[in-house]
Amino acid sequence: MPFINARVSVPVTKEQEEVLKDKLGKAISIIPGKSEQWLMIEFADCCNLYFQGNQSGPTAFIEVKVFGSIPESCLDELTEAICNIYETELHVKKDRIYVKYEEVGKWGWNGGNF
Repeated sequence: MPFINARVSVPVTKEQEEVLKDKLGKAISIIPGKSEQWLMIEFADCCNLYFQGNQSGPTAFIEVKVFGSIPESCLDELTEAICNIYETELHVKKDRIYVKYEEVGKWGWNGGNF
């Protein structure tokens, strides 16, 4: 039950959303037991983001929320994959991207809880 919330300072077309969705769907499998099958993604484009006190370039803040725990050994690989995706597809340089991870112990779905 991962959720990726992506806020970017640039516009995102529907075509770009599809590519991002597909690539993030593959990347989430870096975390054992997680897959695109349960992945939910939100895209928020044209956000008014400042980084280092300026808006001098495209910027992104990506939140990855996961039910359960994320092995430490996966974090560098997933961060690298996410940064590569946003740099390739939206031209957001890696040094203007933050990736936040959150492990969630309680998660509801379909009228119940896990």
